[in-house]
Amino acid sequence: MSPILVLTLFISAFGLVVGSFLNVCISRMPRNESVVFPPSHCPLCKYRIRWFDNIPLLSYLWLRGRCRGCGAHISLQYPLVELLNGLLTLALFWRFGLSLSFLALFLLCSALVVITFIDIEHQIIPDEISLPGIVIGFIFSFFLPMQTWLGSLVGILLGGGSLLLVASCYQWLTGKEGMGGGDIKLLAMMGAFLGWKAVPFIIFASSLVGSVVGIAMMLIQKKDSKLAIPFGPYLAFGAVLYIFYGGQLIQWYLHVGSAVRG
Repeated sequence: MSPILVLTLFISAFGLVVGSFLNVCISRMPRNESVVFPPSHCPLCKYRIRWFDNIPLLSYLWLRGRCRGCGAHISLQYPLVELLNGLLTLALFWRFGLSLSFLALFLLCSALVVITFIDIEHQIIPDEISLPGIVIGFIFSFFLPMQTWLGSLVGILLGGGSLLLVASCYQWLTGKEGMGGGDIKLLAMMGAFLGWKAVPFIIFASSLVGSVVGIAMMLIQKKDSKLAIPFGPYLAFGAVLYIFYGGQLIQWYLHVGSAVRG
């Protein structure tokens, strides 16, 4: 077995294992519970999950999606989060190799996975993730070849400031809160890790996808414009899209724009 294959398998397994921990964060953080104690257990029968029942993906298949203690159904979210984080980790490794950039973006993507699933279910974005994330992203900017501390600082201000301005204008015009503070801090965190150039791309991509999905959901569910749709997952999608394809998509857009003007 070649060394690169061994390393690829190790990185994939690492991503899956971290994904298992992210499930704990997703489950406990909205309830303000510790993500360390007590050890993993069934929320219904309190059966303590043994190590052989906590192997990412495999244990879910072996147990057929049910608790060994009481037979209760285990949410499909658990293997989905593990698989998603494993694939993101592998994709980052293929793109950046074992580097400081890989480590920084791995932390960002793992945080985005947690935020996405919490926001979908609870419509909140924990400050315990976004606020430390802003600081960590800024610290990384002093060491990353793709980033500068000034670009990170401007990214924080532009990311948080732009959504704050939109939210303030919307509330002034309508008298209603259209965007929560969690989204503002989330985009500031993205700006800290990815720099100010990523912010316009993320806003555009998340707004476009969010509009399409939101309209489709309202048509399918036959509900009006008051339907609450969390924006955090769309911001997360925009950030991941920028990490892997941002440069190519921006160049394509500029090329198309210049061709149209020409």
